[in-house]
Amino acid sequence: MNTRPRASTRTSEIPTSAIHEMTRLSKQVDDPAFLSWAKPTADTPGHIKEAAVSAIRDGLVGGYSTNAGIPALREAIAEKLRRDNGIPADPAEILTTVGAVEGLTAAVMALIDPGDEVIVPSPTYSTHVLQIRLASGVPVYVPTLEEDGFALDFDALEGAISPRTRAVMLCTPNNPSGTIFDEPQLRRLAEIVLEHDLMLITDEAYEYFTFDGVEHFSVASIPEVRERVVSCFTFTKTYAMTGWRIGYLHADAALVPQIGKAHIAFSICPPVVSQYAALGALEGPQDCVDEFREHYRAARDRMCERLDRLDGVFDYQRPTGSYLMFPRILLDEGRDSERFCKRLLREGRVSTTPGADFGPTGERHLRLSFCVPESEIDKAFDRMETYLAQ
Repeated sequence: MNTRPRASTRTSEIPTSAIHEMTRLSKQVDDPAFLSWAKPTADTPGHIKEAAVSAIRDGLVGGYSTNAGIPALREAIAEKLRRDNGIPADPAEILTTVGAVEGLTAAVMALIDPGDEVIVPSPTYSTHVLQIRLASGVPVYVPTLEEDGFALDFDALEGAISPRTRAVMLCTPNNPSGTIFDEPQLRRLAEIVLEHDLMLITDEAYEYFTFDGVEHFSVASIPEVRERVVSCFTFTKTYAMTGWRIGYLHADAALVPQIGKAHIAFSICPPVVSQYAALGALEGPQDCVDEFREHYRAARDRMCERLDRLDGVFDYQRPTGSYLMFPRILLDEGRDSERFCKRLLREGRVSTTPGADFGPTGERHLRLSFCVPESEIDKAFDRMETYLAQ
């Protein structure tokens, strides 16, 4: 008897990513204004591309590197973590990965067993939930305090801890809200992690994009909790290297080989040409990072100005980090954010991302990305104003 191929229950029960679904649907619309994907529109800086070209010419990229990455890159990463994050890192504590996503996935695989619970503050990056479920873990959503800029709710967080809780997974600066969980919040979280014998997995992809004098803080810089933290980073956001697929993580030296077992199964090693490009990024001029940050700050301000003109439609918390924001939809239609966003795309030709994809408290919101030219922001909001007026 012929039957259709059957996927595992594990993957079948995971919903399709709304981020990628909106991208797919956008291709069916003529000239959409695109605010739905957190993908830098800038090109990779020239000195980084030249580092890759030089490595190709020198015959350095045709074979595998060590699983953990080329030694020079791991040393440069350790130096960066010591300098910029306050983490006294050693190259033995570094694992280079295929973007932050692969590092996060490998970390989850290494840290949790089937049925273990992982606490995720909501709203949260939807891929984190996917990673937990792929490891047969159970994501436990804990709402953040939207009226307080999506701050952590420690009473709710501690109330969610059970005998099955293994870890907390945190994104700061946050995707989708643009919130930065500041040092006092992260120190309190560190105390909870220690008190309850938990692990903490951090996604710090937007570490350099902070505004209004608010600074990024890496919780692994706290000595007492360092061995319980796996910190994941990426070159993707910092240096506009989306397609290069290169990131890294820092963890206790005894834990890195365990994470490395999952890393080998997923990728063996990151693309070697991308590792040399990443080395060029760290060793080269950093002016590009400052330029990106200033562009995102100006684009954020412009998006806020345009949202202010639609104050009967949206309410929002001004983001202090990343290049994303998460307005609340005030209209009745916002109760179903997926339907709202699909209709906005189809009828208004503006691509956004439904808030429901980012956890239970994400409903009635939509995610907007401002890593685009200001002209794209104006194009999108001009169309939204016309659409909403109808």
